Amino acid sequence: MKRKATRPIDAKLFLAKVGRGRTLADYRKNQRVFSQGDPADAIFYIQTGKVKLTVVSQQGKEAVVAILGEGDFFGEGCLAGQPIRMASAAAMSESSIMRLEKSSVVHLLHNEPSFSELFLHYLLSRNIRIEEDLVDQLFNSSEKRLARVLLLLANFGKEGKPEPVIAKISQETLAEIVGTTRSRVSFFMNRFRKLGFIQYNGGLHVHSSLLNVVLHD
Repeated sequence: MKRKATRPIDAKLFLAKVGRGRTLADYRKNQRVFSQGDPADAIFYIQTGKVKLTVVSQQGKEAVVAILGEGDFFGEGCLAGQPIRMASAAAMSESSIMRLEKSSVVHLLHNEPSFSELFLHYLLSRNIRIEEDLVDQLFNSSEKRLARVLLLLANFGKEGKPEPVIAKISQETLAEIVGTTRSRVSFFMNRFRKLGFIQYNGGLHVHSSLLNVVLHD
């Protein structure tokens, strides 16, 4: 007897709805999604909001390793055999996040080309971002690194329309991402504001003119 062929899924529509092996939850600002050392048994997909990934060293020093937004996955290390979480994840703003069980994701990657394509695109984009972050840390000044972080947080250079208004983010967090002190971040932020690259108006508004800082030698 011939097996009836199943229709391919629409990956983005699939990730927008709860179902077998996937649950949707709303998170408050600063609410933890998972903690460093927790069992790694699922990956997560951000429908709305932003998520911060942090790592704490054995000496107790915390570092921000990534800021992720709508359409990003995180926690994917479990697919490569990672038994525990190597970082902590927390919502930076009110967020809706889909949890996908590891077994469900493995099945999708094997059987659904549209999901595999979407996930591969994410992994390649993330890898490019990590390489760019490394180059940024090695060769650029803290002022340029801060400008680049602000532009990335506002989605400049990402597919889709930029979001020039950024939800409130502390200067301490920006300093951790950039790898400098809070006082230096404060100095550069004031400078950017005076030059008209950013403004504060119910949130942080980033103008595309901030690109001049990144591109200027």
